[in-house]
Amino acid sequence: MNGKQRLEMVIAGKTPDRLATLGGWISCPRDLIKLSNLTEEDYIRDRDNVAITAYKNLGVDGLLGYIANDDLDSFSDWDWVNEKKIQEASNQFNNIEQVAEYIEKMPSAEEIEEKFNFEEEYAEFKANLIKYQNLCGDMLYLEPRWGAGARCTWYQEIGFENWFLIIGLYPHLFSKLLEIGGAEGYNTSRLIARAVEEGIHSKAVLIGEDLCTQRGPMVSPELLKNKFAPHLKRGLKPLLDVGCRPVWHSDGDIRPLIPMLIDCGIEGFQGFQRECGVTLENMVKIKPKSGNKVLIFGPMAVTSELTVLSPSEIRKLVRKYADIAIGKADFALFTSNTTTPDLPLENLIAMYDEAKKIYY
Repeated sequence: MNGKQRLEMVIAGKTPDRLATLGGWISCPRDLIKLSNLTEEDYIRDRDNVAITAYKNLGVDGLLGYIANDDLDSFSDWDWVNEKKIQEASNQFNNIEQVAEYIEKMPSAEEIEEKFNFEEEYAEFKANLIKYQNLCGDMLYLEPRWGAGARCTWYQEIGFENWFLIIGLYPHLFSKLLEIGGAEGYNTSRLIARAVEEGIHSKAVLIGEDLCTQRGPMVSPELLKNKFAPHLKRGLKPLLDVGCRPVWHSDGDIRPLIPMLIDCGIEGFQGFQRECGVTLENMVKIKPKSGNKVLIFGPMAVTSELTVLSPSEIRKLVRKYADIAIGKADFALFTSNTTTPDLPLENLIAMYDEAKKIYY
């Protein structure tokens, strides 16, 4: 059984030969180079090959996308969520009235759906999907589709403070943003659903957004239930109709949002910050509406476990988490988030090596 087959069995709710694993979120090019046994020159010439070779050497079964930065000394490909980028988004406005004007000028949800050229967008979507799956070979390629289903947060475009002010002072404009995010998310879900029907996309997809801090949701759960959930439920329907299982990315303390997410059709969760009270022991108890076991991608913490424990302790932790999840969840071992330079490579190697020794 190859990695792709192993992960597809997990996603289908079946029992594979051994513990399945996911990779893709090593954010340091120099770590990828070391793991690939290739050179800096090789990386500069063909980043994709070096990254994929690194994961093949680790023996992972699939990739949740992968990071391959231009800069050898960079360690994050998702800079759009960092403080600097969000501050730059905020600084383009002099006051909240300018933010309101910016949103008022945005196209409506109806216009977005009407102008969406499905066949043209799908041709590009399909070509990229086939390209990267071919590059991955026997590993399953599972690129995250952030924003599929629906989208609530807009701090990437307008900054945190402005986003919160819009929610509080201009509820009709917050509703417009939710409608736009719902239209865009619905369109993306339609693309994924077609690919699932054609047999070129896995029957699972990682979606979601950072709605929570370590103290809980940034926005009232009741507000999200009333305003955001209807858009998410509609946006997930194309996926659920073709048997595709949406998995929600889970940073911070998401516990207050889990009932809403399950009601909308979420089938699984990825990540977890144990320090926030979100533990594997509790997450495996979640029951999706479909009756399936919950689908879990995780939960090896990049902050409190992989960065500070010894390789032997990592191996024990892998077995502990396998014991907790096997039989209760459809489970693939993965890191909670992206790795950074302070994470010893020997710990990552130990994690994946130990997983390959756990047979069902």
